[in-house]
Amino acid sequence: MKKRIDCAMKREPCDLVIKNARIFNVFTGEIEEGDVAVAEGRIVAIGRGYRGTREYDGAGKIVLPGLIDSHIHIESSMLSPEAWASLAVPHGTSAIVADPHEIVNVCGVEGAEYIKEAFSRLKAGECNPLDVYLQLPSCVPATPFETGGASLNGAETQSELRRDLFFGLGEMMNFPAVLAGEEDTLKKLEAAQALKKPVDGHAPDVLGEAFCAYRCAGILTDHESLTAAECREKVARGMYVQIRCGSSVNNIADAKDAVDGYNFRRFLLCSDDKNAEDLAKRGHIDDALRRLVRAGLPAEYAVAMATINVAQCYGLQDIGAVAPNYFADMVLVDDLIDFSVSAVFKRGTLVAERGKPLFETAQRYLPASVKSTVHIRPVTKESFRIVCGGGRLRAMRVLPRALYTEEEFVPAPKGELCVKGTDLCKLAVVERHHATGNIGLGLVKGYGLHGGAIGISVAHDSHNLLVLGDDDRAMARVVHLLEGAGGGMAAVFEEGEDVFPLDIAGLMSSASAEEVIEGTGRIQRRARDMGVKACYEPFMTLVFLSLAVIPKLKLTDKGLFDLERYCFVPLEEA
Repeated sequence: MKKRIDCAMKREPCDLVIKNARIFNVFTGEIEEGDVAVAEGRIVAIGRGYRGTREYDGAGKIVLPGLIDSHIHIESSMLSPEAWASLAVPHGTSAIVADPHEIVNVCGVEGAEYIKEAFSRLKAGECNPLDVYLQLPSCVPATPFETGGASLNGAETQSELRRDLFFGLGEMMNFPAVLAGEEDTLKKLEAAQALKKPVDGHAPDVLGEAFCAYRCAGILTDHESLTAAECREKVARGMYVQIRCGSSVNNIADAKDAVDGYNFRRFLLCSDDKNAEDLAKRGHIDDALRRLVRAGLPAEYAVAMATINVAQCYGLQDIGAVAPNYFADMVLVDDLIDFSVSAVFKRGTLVAERGKPLFETAQRYLPASVKSTVHIRPVTKESFRIVCGGGRLRAMRVLPRALYTEEEFVPAPKGELCVKGTDLCKLAVVERHHATGNIGLGLVKGYGLHGGAIGISVAHDSHNLLVLGDDDRAMARVVHLLEGAGGGMAAVFEEGEDVFPLDIAGLMSSASAEEVIEGTGRIQRRARDMGVKACYEPFMTLVFLSLAVIPKLKLTDKGLFDLERYCFVPLEEA
């Protein structure tokens, strides 16, 4: 403390001084010209005439606080933690509130331990280039209507939350259980409250008295608001609303209309799910800032949503601002329109410059607990046969650029169903954790794919194998390819087949970011060649078709589930 005071009073030289900068003040929304003085990893002063052991020429660039993602599943990038950091940190990301929901549903708490340890091994000099606030997933499995790789009940959640490993409780997706007062679910929420740890939410279209009940569970945030009106109602009831800018879902256009000069402090930015190519080409939270400002939101509101608002929401007192006594987590950008990042500092250490990380990311931490996670009973083309009685069949129609599905009915033949030459595809969810042999079968209408099958071992949220196709033999072959690769993305088409392995829990790859971008891009292009429509991300849209916490019709390894009716429904009705 004495050193910091002496440096602020100019009695001692600082460890670092960023000269000739323009400093954005998140408390006033103003920009101030001058120097940023840093000692012992903290900002000690904003002013002029400071001397530093190290001096960095800001060259008139704007200094922002380090950017914070308020809700992310890094597994959705399909990158290892090391490779993910190599892309995100150069875009200005200095902290994330990470929910390892995907890998914990496959590997249990050991999956969360892997994520934390892999990030903690990253070093830029004496500091870690990224703060990771890890949430304990609240829904493992997400619902009781699917077979997952792990399970965490209320008592186990209470025990795990006592560990320093977990900052809070991850998104409470099972809102019907909350609203019903289900005992084991409430035990998880009460455990977080007792420990004064934050709880994230997930409550699409939960409004009115139902939302009041959801808030009574102590849930702090929501990233699933669909309209400006929903955002305003949730903010008015004391919720922090997260504006999402992800690869599959982006609600900037709707959410921004809910923001005004009084309530903007109650909005946060998050990515939720963002793939590797998006991270590399468009960026991370800096991408969300660009989009918000171009959509007409004042820059000072947008920057607050990516910095001080997140810090205040989660009680992180030392980050979120460029001001005395805050950690020296800073991002230099050219302007408040394009947010082009030129340099990133963490605790006063330069950790990225001109789009390149200045820390080692090539080494991979790969414990046995996250490898060899695909275990299935043998399948053949007969596993995907659908025999009909002449009634009508339920089909999912996926809403473009959204996670919701609609239910449609199509005529059923008498006998075996053939979907070739129609606008239908078969969808299968193959259980892959315990080799139960469970296979859920359904139909998707209007996706566009024809001439084979595609599949992936990422299928929210229990991450069984998910296969889409119009040919039963090709669907069986996709399953065999995924099993042999230990998980991944695969396509079987008229000219051949292709697979890209996801060797970490069947969710992520230990390859470099460049290899992941090339490999996943190649498979996605193949799916496009097979006819997947432009309004859908070939795989990222597909992986949500098993997510039985978002309306309306979804498929698990146990069958078709109707969230609105909250029950399983038959594929065929008489």
